[in-house]
Amino acid sequence: MKSFLLISTWLMLLLPALAGAQQVRVLSEVVDFSGDIGSSQRKTIILHNESNQQKTYLLKNVRGGIGSSQKVKVCFGDQCFDPKKELAKVSIKLAPGEIYTDFYMEFEMGIAETKGTFDLYFVNADNLRENFVVEARYSVSGTAKVEFSHKDIKLSDVYPNPSSRIAQLDYELVNPKAKAKITINSFIGNPIAEYELDPERNSLLINVSDFQPGVYFYTLFVDNKNVVTKKLQVKK
Repeated sequence: MKSFLLISTWLMLLLPALAGAQQVRVLSEVVDFSGDIGSSQRKTIILHNESNQQKTYLLKNVRGGIGSSQKVKVCFGDQCFDPKKELAKVSIKLAPGEIYTDFYMEFEMGIAETKGTFDLYFVNADNLRENFVVEARYSVSGTAKVEFSHKDIKLSDVYPNPSSRIAQLDYELVNPKAKAKITINSFIGNPIAEYELDPERNSLLINVSDFQPGVYFYTLFVDNKNVVTKKLQVKK
């Protein structure tokens, strides 16, 4: 009987502590990014602070794998962060009982077919044992759509656009004897780069990581004739 009373007393004392240990709950299901190469998507994550205390959570790490050509941003309202480069800056403050709906992720599908999963692992700034996890998965498929057709060549738009590392153009030389090339010029017309299109290949990769941020124009020439000019935006 004495043991029963001791256990009952211990449970009564423990219940308030357990109630105070309630964590933030992720109300959204697994965040699912699914789309074509070169596209981008934004998904909302809904959080509920079930406690009666204000809580601040920090992004401790990103677990899992994100492809080398994919890019994710974590956003709260108008503020967005690259978790690979700005992990220490990612934090969220939740009022007691608050249901927070202004949290979302942006995901760039990149330039290659792939799939994978990753988690955003958040911890309480005041109690590292309190945490919540946002689960995400992605599936990238297909190729860029043909946006321009000429009697000698079919050409996609450049993607991703804007681009910060590698931009890609897909093409098909219908006439393998035609001499086709892509030239890139700055906004004011200064030549930046020139690429011959190999008839034995079907894509051109352009490394823009050394380009200054801004607007550029790429032009398709076929047999030295200017066929079409389009815009490429480079960002950092």
